[in-house]
Amino acid sequence: MEDDTPLTGLTVVSIEQAVAAPLCTARLADAGARVIKIERPQGETARHYDAVVHGASAYFVWLNRGKESAVLNLKDAADLELLRRMLAKADVLVQNLVPGAFGRLGLTPETVLALNPRLIMLSIVGYGQDTDYADMRAYDMLIQAESGLCAITGTDDTPSKTGASVADIATGMTAHAAILEALIQRGITGKGKSIEVSMFDCLADWMNVPLLHFEQAGLIWGRNGLQHASIYPYRSFKCADGDVMVAVQTADEWVRLCRDVLERPALAADDRFDTNPKRSKNRSILDPEMEPVFASLTQSEAIARLDRAGLAFGRVCGVPDLSAHPSLRRIEGVANGQVYSMAAPPLHPKSAPAPIPDIGEQTDKIRTEFS
Repeated sequence: MEDDTPLTGLTVVSIEQAVAAPLCTARLADAGARVIKIERPQGETARHYDAVVHGASAYFVWLNRGKESAVLNLKDAADLELLRRMLAKADVLVQNLVPGAFGRLGLTPETVLALNPRLIMLSIVGYGQDTDYADMRAYDMLIQAESGLCAITGTDDTPSKTGASVADIATGMTAHAAILEALIQRGITGKGKSIEVSMFDCLADWMNVPLLHFEQAGLIWGRNGLQHASIYPYRSFKCADGDVMVAVQTADEWVRLCRDVLERPALAADDRFDTNPKRSKNRSILDPEMEPVFASLTQSEAIARLDRAGLAFGRVCGVPDLSAHPSLRRIEGVANGQVYSMAAPPLHPKSAPAPIPDIGEQTDKIRTEFS
């Protein structure tokens, strides 16, 4: 059987809370790394968001299975010295404390790498530490708003955040990739490094298309609900008994939509709609041409037509639909001694069940190991 744990033998020390850093280290743990999570006596923030999974927080069980937990008081000289000894033996350090907190402990990139020149130190921050916003505290929704993402999300009536914590998730994914790159580089050079990942930078990168539309063409994206700002038709349509999402990307797909789904082949020949930029510009004309057709069909009838035409489509599903989705792969975990099931991580969908740690569950063991 092919080994699915390529990071076995790697030790990660993480002073983490909430979502971004725990997501990064969860992916490392999925791949076999040993992740030691440093917590306060009351536990990290995400432990207390809710209690829906056998008394544990959904956020915490999502991102902390298989980790070890050690409670340290980093304002205590002995515990701080213990952390230094851990870092001297670790491969990776991840931290997302408030701006400046790690440095005030005397743990700057220079001092940390002096302890262990092979260490990869990754710091997650809200904003680049060379910018005017360096000292601002940052949370997911604040970064969504500050980056402009909320301004292009929602409807005409109001901006909206996305339903998932995409600023945190984007940052955690970027941090994970950065660590893997640094491990490859260390394999070549033998040297570690310090890396900074900014939440704002991560979402600003995701915002490049609307940014380029504004800076290069003077176009400001509006809020379009369930339709794309610049590709058309790429939107939801109301059917008689539900909604269906339709995505048309090419000229040939547009012809097939008109001929085989709308049964209006003349629309494909109309020079107002024969390119995507024209369709996007004239969507207010096209909408009343297409919407009545879908409204006259049940969702299953619309899907059957779209499928026969070889077009891309999807349902507008709710969470109950996701729970029963035939493509949903699951793993099991253990919270407070009881098994739960959740969506599998995409790269390790066959991960073995792993418990989430109690607060400080491995503290004594870790104190002994690194004494």
